[in-house]
Amino acid sequence: MNLRIGMGYDAHQFRDGGILKLCGVTVPHARSLAAHSDGDVALHALCDALLGAAALGDIGKHFPDTDPQLKGVDSRLLLRQVRDKVREKGFGVGNVDVTVIAQEPRLAPYIAQMRECVAADLNIGVDHVNVKATTTERMGFEGRGEGISAQAVALLVAAG
Repeated sequence: MNLRIGMGYDAHQFRDGGILKLCGVTVPHARSLAAHSDGDVALHALCDALLGAAALGDIGKHFPDTDPQLKGVDSRLLLRQVRDKVREKGFGVGNVDVTVIAQEPRLAPYIAQMRECVAADLNIGVDHVNVKATTTERMGFEGRGEGISAQAVALLVAAG
């Protein structure tokens, strides 16, 4: 069995106003994340994990922040495109695990919906998707409330 594992990481700082999206879900908050796209750090980390497992580079290679057509783009669209690139390389997604690191806002009420969004975009069962949130006990930039980071791990399985 041909298995591949990839790891991804992303971080963005907060900005006042806007819409905060994590794993494709709008989370009510007074601030959003500054980015060229919609700033969904969780999906960006997941894209990098999937691309890494397939040895396809990283999100910046495929979706550069210098591309004006990607300004404000929905990261769910990027995730679906990454899914297709992984499939073209001959792999399916086995499972994914995403960790969002944020002192605020509280994410527990949104985890189930986040899992459903990721599962839908990857065309896998929700039981193959894990999303969790943690704080840094007020340490580091996340703990000071300056931004949010995310880590992701993905397992790919050779198709066929």
